[in-house]
Amino acid sequence: MTKTTLITGANRGIGLEMARRAAARGDRVLASVRDPERASELAALPGVTVLGFDVTDPDVLAEAAAQTGPLDLLICNAGQLRARGGIDDPEHTPEIWDSVLMTNVAGVFFTVRAFLPCLAQAPAPKIAVISSIMASSERAPGGSYLYRASKAAATNLARNLAVDLKDKGIAVGAYHPGWVRTDMGGSSADIDAGESAQGLLARFDALSLETTGVFEDYRGDPMAF
Repeated sequence: MTKTTLITGANRGIGLEMARRAAARGDRVLASVRDPERASELAALPGVTVLGFDVTDPDVLAEAAAQTGPLDLLICNAGQLRARGGIDDPEHTPEIWDSVLMTNVAGVFFTVRAFLPCLAQAPAPKIAVISSIMASSERAPGGSYLYRASKAAATNLARNLAVDLKDKGIAVGAYHPGWVRTDMGGSSADIDAGESAQGLLARFDALSLETTGVFEDYRGDPMAF
């Protein structure tokens, strides 16, 4: 049976590579971006349907969900990394805090809430929240306050969703994709997007109601909260 996978923030990096690999293995892939006109590489992938919506807009999300049908896997990948410096970084403005927290945290909540009816129609639905090792309490060396805080909150959100949705038969996990050579990760990172995407999809396949609530990396190693 063909599975339907929805990936948010799929226009580049890990999201794009997950869409490519999920489609190549036979999934029906729905890939969301804020601006479809800037997602030509994504749109060219066989088996991928590009959706245009902002994860921070509940009304638009509801419209998209109404046209989706049964959904086997929801991957909440959309995110922003801004204000990388320390406490004196001038980018730490209220506007940037609002933008990043809305996308990285509230965006996960709004997306999950909108697509719950679609997930409920699938036989073994799953939600994967892309987090980061930077969310871990064991990785707090200073700097990047906003991204670290947002990913810690997203991981906490995934843990709570796992509790609330278990009785509905929906498994939820949070995942560190590794340090990946993307626009966000930089050229000095450890792995490429293909290795990360392949590992992540394998972890999503392994996710079940027995393991719901996990926080692990793309290799399956557990992460500290």
